[in-house]
Amino acid sequence: MRLGYGLSLEQTQKLIMTPELRQAITILQLSALDLSTYVEEQLLENPLLENLEESMDIKVEAEPPAVVEESPAADKWEVDWQDYIHDQDENRVRQERVITDDKQRFDPFVAAAPTLLEHLLEQLHVQKVTCSLEVAEYIVGNLNEKGYLTVSIEDVAREMDVSQVEAERALAAVQSLDPLGVGARNLEECLLLQLPILPDCPPELPEFIKHLEDLAAGRLQRIAHSLKISLSRVQELADVIRKLDPKPGLRFSGPGEVRYIVPDVVIEEIEGEFIILVNDITVPRLGVNKAYRDALSQEEGSDTRKFVEQKLNAAAWLIRSIEQRRLTLYKVADAIVKWQSDFLRNGIRHLRPLTLRDIAEEIGVHESTVSRATAHKYVQTPRGVFEFKFFFANSMGRGNNNDSGVTTDVIKLVLRDIIASENPKSPYSDQKLAEMLKARDMEISRRTVAKYRDELGIGATSVRKRY
Repeated sequence: MRLGYGLSLEQTQKLIMTPELRQAITILQLSALDLSTYVEEQLLENPLLENLEESMDIKVEAEPPAVVEESPAADKWEVDWQDYIHDQDENRVRQERVITDDKQRFDPFVAAAPTLLEHLLEQLHVQKVTCSLEVAEYIVGNLNEKGYLTVSIEDVAREMDVSQVEAERALAAVQSLDPLGVGARNLEECLLLQLPILPDCPPELPEFIKHLEDLAAGRLQRIAHSLKISLSRVQELADVIRKLDPKPGLRFSGPGEVRYIVPDVVIEEIEGEFIILVNDITVPRLGVNKAYRDALSQEEGSDTRKFVEQKLNAAAWLIRSIEQRRLTLYKVADAIVKWQSDFLRNGIRHLRPLTLRDIAEEIGVHESTVSRATAHKYVQTPRGVFEFKFFFANSMGRGNNNDSGVTTDVIKLVLRDIIASENPKSPYSDQKLAEMLKARDMEISRRTVAKYRDELGIGATSVRKRY
C-alpha cells in the first residue's frame, strides 16, 4: 500500500452557530413578558440602544436612525438599515403605540392574591383568641400548601415551651379559621372540620368518614354492613363527601406565584373575518442612540470607533431579531387560524388534527422554528385563552367520512357525553364504550378508553353503578 501527500479541493456545507444566531433563537422562543425582561437587560448592557417611548424627541412614527444614513462608515456595517426597513412585511398587522401629551398613561399593575399564611395570620390578629398568639402563629407557619399540619402537637408544645393542653387550644383556634379544614393532621380530620358548613349534615356522616379507605377501594358492601345501612344510602353519603374540599389550602396562591396570563397573540373575529394581533405592547420600542454619531467619524481602527461599531451591530441585530420573531409568530398564528377556523367558530368538537410539520410546510420554515415560536406562548381566541400547543392535536381514529381523523380532545368529549347519558343502574363497561366509539368512527382500544376515562376523572363501572 502506497502512502503519500496530496492536495484536494472539496465543497461542504456547515451550520455555524454564531452568537447572533443564538440570540435570534433565544428571542424567538421567549414569551412576551420574558422578551420584555430580556430587552430591559439589553438596554442596560448596550449604550447605543434606547427606548423610543422614553426619549423626549419621539415622533408619532419613528423613522430610521439618522446615524445609519449620514455616517460615512455606514457601508461597512454588517447590517444595512435601508434593507432592514425595506424588508419589513407591509401587510402584517401591527399595533402602533402613540404617545400624546394630552393623554395620561398608567403603568399596568397586578395585585397579588393573599397566600394561605397571610390569610390565616390576618384572621388571628383581628380576632380575640383565647390561646397564645405566638403558639397559633407557629402552627400556621407549619402548615403545608394543602393546609395540613406538618408537625405533631407534641413537637409544637416542646418547641414553644408550653404545655400540650395549651398547644391543643392553639390548634383548635387555627382550625376554626377560614377556610375550614386547615390545621388538620389527616384527611379524616380535615373532612370532619368541614361538616358544619353542610346545610343538612346526615347523622351517619361522622362515622361514615372513618371508612374512607373502603370508599376509595369501592368496598361499598363492607361500609353498608358496618354502618347497617343500604348500598344506596352509602352512595348518597359518598356524594355528600365529594362536596367537601380535601385540600383547602390549595385555593390560595403560593409565595411569589403569578396567577395571570399575558397572551402573546390575540385573535378576534370581526365581521366574519379573523384578525390577528401580535401582543408586543409590553416590549419597549428600540432605536439607536444618536449621541454616538460623532464616534463613527473618528479614524478607522481606533478603540472608540471599534466599540461603537460593535455595539451598533449588536443593536441592529437585536432589533431585527425582535421584528423577525414578531413576523414568524404572526405567520404561525395565521396558519393555525386557517387550519382551525372551524374550531374558532364552532367549538372543540371541530378541532382538527394538526402537527408542527403541517404549519412548517404552510409558512415555509423548519419544524424546529415552529416549535420554538410556539413554546410557552398563549393565544387569546373567541373560545378562550389557550397554549399554542393546544392547537397541535394528535389524530386518533378515522373520523367522519374517513377523513384525517379526530383529536383526542374530541374523543374525550364524546366519551364524557356517552357516560353522562348512560343508565346509572347499568353503566357501560370499557369494552362497550370502545364499541360505541367505534360505531362513531372513533376506533380506539378498550385500554385507551380506560386511560381517557381516568384522565377525565370518571370512575370505573363498579364506581359509577348506582343501587
